[in-house]
Amino acid sequence: MAAPTSIAVLGSTGSIGTSCLDVIRAHSASLRAAGLVAHRSAERLCQQVSEFQPDWAVLGAPDAALPASRVGISGGSARQVAWHRGLEKVPKLIQNAEIDTVVCAMVGAAGLPATWAAVDAGKRVALANKESLVVAGSLIMRRAVETGAAVIPVDSEHSAIYQCLQSGRRTDVRRVILTASGGPFRGFSKDQLRDVTPEMALKHPTWNMGPKISVDSATMMNKALEIIEAKWLFGLAPDEISVVIHPQSYVHSLVEFRDGSVISQMSPPDMRLPIQYALMFPLRPDGPARKPDWTKPQTLELLPPDFDAFPALRLGFEAVQRGGTCGAVLNAANEVAVARFLNREMPFFRITQVVEDVLNHHQFDAQPTMEQLLQIDGWAREEAARWKT
Repeated sequence: MAAPTSIAVLGSTGSIGTSCLDVIRAHSASLRAAGLVAHRSAERLCQQVSEFQPDWAVLGAPDAALPASRVGISGGSARQVAWHRGLEKVPKLIQNAEIDTVVCAMVGAAGLPATWAAVDAGKRVALANKESLVVAGSLIMRRAVETGAAVIPVDSEHSAIYQCLQSGRRTDVRRVILTASGGPFRGFSKDQLRDVTPEMALKHPTWNMGPKISVDSATMMNKALEIIEAKWLFGLAPDEISVVIHPQSYVHSLVEFRDGSVISQMSPPDMRLPIQYALMFPLRPDGPARKPDWTKPQTLELLPPDFDAFPALRLGFEAVQRGGTCGAVLNAANEVAVARFLNREMPFFRITQVVEDVLNHHQFDAQPTMEQLLQIDGWAREEAARWKT
């Protein structure tokens, strides 16, 4: 019997990470959580270590206290677990030959070094950290080709595209169509968006996500990031990417081929399905994800997006068109602006304005190095933090 696939779960205490562990739990004979990484949720990480008994665990926050006990206990047995503090330890740990697959689910640009390390080591990368490709997509995908790393997206939209592309040749693709739920403010006018509070923005109608991603969905900046991610994942030109609003979150994306055929991937909104697909591709065993119920009537809507009320979409297409440093600047400025909104330092409608202003005033470079991308990331964060509301 083959040994289980050894998986490092980066961001194990977040929504993607816990869903990933659901999948590993359901397939314990073939999947094993060999490493777990969390930012500062020490108690929850300890619970996960106790159940899954990884080889190592990391608390990223430098001021986070490591647990007094370094033992993983499960089913009456116990084993020593190597505990580490600080995200700087993660790249070396995941490059270990014993790790087969790396789930990159840390939120924001903080996940970039780990994504790079996993690709550099030629691992299978189950990528949920879209910011890695938004910031450094050209460098990461080029390195993946060189090392043989398999980058399989976990975002429901990009997983859907990945699955649909199995139906035909890449050269026969006319375009991909990313679906967007429209978030909690679908149908709102620009005037209505002026009164949005953090509490309102965090109430997504169909998905259960962390606060940063929920706000990105509300502004539709998440779709701007996904437009950029799609460019690098699938080697697309700007005119090969479209967006439609789909409130039911059942059609996760579509691929249109040159002969007029449109292939879609549909399923109930449950992140465990794309996670399992990325971990077990090309296999499709039964799993913990919700299943369709075809005995109930359903209505599926596909609507054009409102670029006027949600200008973040326009910024996404502009960043794809220009390339270079634009993705890094857009992502960094957005992360800071979202944090300021959640801290009630900035109104909701200003988030996209901050991003656009910083994007328009940065020193553009068409072919930046990784070092230059990290530098301009820092510059954009400082600019967004100084921006007056």
